[in-house]
Amino acid sequence: MEGAGQRLRRARERLNLKFRDVEAASQVIADAHGNQEFVVLISRLSDIENQGTIPSIYRVYSLCCIYRLDLNDVLRWYGVPVESIPADASGVQIKETHGIDFNPDGGTMATIPLALDPGIDLRRTFFVSELVQRWGKLPLALLSGVDVSRFRYGFVGTEDWSMYPYVPPGSLLVVDDSKRRIQSAGWRSLSERPVYFLEHRDAHYCRWCSLQNGVLSLIPAPDSEAAALHFQYPGEIEVLGQVVGLAMSLDPEKRRRFRP
Repeated sequence: MEGAGQRLRRARERLNLKFRDVEAASQVIADAHGNQEFVVLISRLSDIENQGTIPSIYRVYSLCCIYRLDLNDVLRWYGVPVESIPADASGVQIKETHGIDFNPDGGTMATIPLALDPGIDLRRTFFVSELVQRWGKLPLALLSGVDVSRFRYGFVGTEDWSMYPYVPPGSLLVVDDSKRRIQSAGWRSLSERPVYFLEHRDAHYCRWCSLQNGVLSLIPAPDSEAAALHFQYPGEIEVLGQVVGLAMSLDPEKRRRFRP
């Protein structure tokens, strides 16, 4: 199997570049950024191609620029599974509520149903796996009618019970950052009341909100033991957007069985 160094050598040779050409080009990049770490010396390039030496992140960047390569592809050559970031991150349990800054439009792949039974009645609850005719992997950005780059994502910490049962701990949130204005009325029940995702210098919050006289109140669910919080707004806290979608695990092994 062709190694990463061999692939880089092949990319260089396709462009008819000599070692000294690569070094000179990398110096231009280093000068542009004011950082000599971007320089790929002739001796280092030889080691990368022939000895399997792993380049630094700066040199990987320079080589991608010079050879016109995709950075994520080169990282995969070195065994870094870029597409697995969301999956691997989900395996790391974090108790605090936090934002998710993965770029969903950056080549992330998801297993999705490519074809569904045309007789599905979307008004009823059903087991998707029994009705999917064909599964496959597609870039999320190619999903018809879904502009995934439009949204941001948040995760409710596994110890955050402040919005239970409306937003359970461990929920993945889809946040529309175009909806930052606090809605003060217009809902018929608590389940319809807009939920917002917010960032404070010390933490992230998923709460209902009320804005009066420059004070933004973060309101927990009635049955929660969490207290309402109050901040000067704007200034002390930022509204990242309104929660417009929610996904949660129903696997009892992955959720707490009891509230603390």
